[in-house]
Parts: sequence; C-alpha cells; structure tokens
Amino acid sequence: MPAATLKWFFWTPHILSSHTANMFEIKSTLPADKPAAYAELATLLQGLLTGETDFIANAANTAALIFNALPELNWAGFYRLVEGELVLGPFQGKPACVRLQLGKGVCGTAAQQRQTVLVPDVHAFPGHIACDAASRSEIVVPVIKDGRLLGVLDLDSPVLSRFDAADQAGLERLVAIFVEATANH
Repeated sequence: MPAATLKWFFWTPHILSSHTANMFEIKSTLPADKPAAYAELATLLQGLLTGETDFIANAANTAALIFNALPELNWAGFYRLVEGELVLGPFQGKPACVRLQLGKGVCGTAAQQRQTVLVPDVHAFPGHIACDAASRSEIVVPVIKDGRLLGVLDLDSPVLSRFDAADQAGLERLVAIFVEATANH
C-alpha cells in the first residue's frame, strides 16, 4: 500500500462528555507497513470507544474511523444480527442492501461460518450480492461476543485484490477492540 497522508479527526471521551465539542486533528502518515498502520488505527479506536458501550454509537464511530482512515474503500460498515438475519447497521458509503440472509453472499457466509471471509474478486465469489456495482473486492469480519454472533463488519473496495492477510489481521484486531468496548445489543 503506498504511503498516504491522512487527517484523522478524533474526540476524546472527556471532551465529549464535557460538551465543549472541541476536536483536535491528528495528522498521520499511513506507512507502507500495514501492521504498523493498523496498530496506530487500533490505538485511535481504543481512545475513541473508551467509556462508551452502546452498540450503535460504537459501530457508527468505528465505521467512520475505518472509512476515513483506510485508502481505497467505497463502503465500510456493520450488519447486525436481528432475528436470524443480517440487518444494515451504521456505515459509511453509498446506500446498501438492508437485509441479508445467513449463508448468502460474503456477509452471510462470514456470519454463518463465524470466520473472516476475504474475497479478492467479488465477481468470482459464488452468490455474491452486489449492493454497489463499483465494488471489486471485499472483506467481512464476524462480530462475536461471549460466543454470540452480533453481526459483521463489512468493507468493500473498488480495487481488485485490495485486501490481504495484513488487512485481515488488522481488521480482526479492530473488531476485537469494538467487541470489548461494546455491550451486547
């Protein structure tokens, strides 16, 4: 991944809770070293979620942070498990499919198998559900807390083979931080 300068906007919980709404800007260079970039992103996410346990609030901030921090994404967000199906949750990007069946498409497959599914070319994935025709590659990480599937984190890219093992490890770490901070919904 080429180096890119990113501007991350980040609020600390004590600033938000005091209603001063001051924000400070963190300028960071995303290194070619993906593990280092994800480690930095993990630190930011931990700070962002500290003190908040609401699933929707944490999912919204997690999706926004990922979408704005990682290059070459056209969608980043959550699907929540509701009464046996995946229902659209907080996300960044174009409008998306609202309901997905377990076992169908990349999201449903990751949820049913309870493991990350990394797809270099979505057009080669049997049963792919095209919510955005511009998407070429996808990675979906299941969100599991105390053995219970809560949903999935889904990232799409218009770039073929955008995601690799380093992305998978980094995103699984971000989901673990999200799960640790968030109460069951």
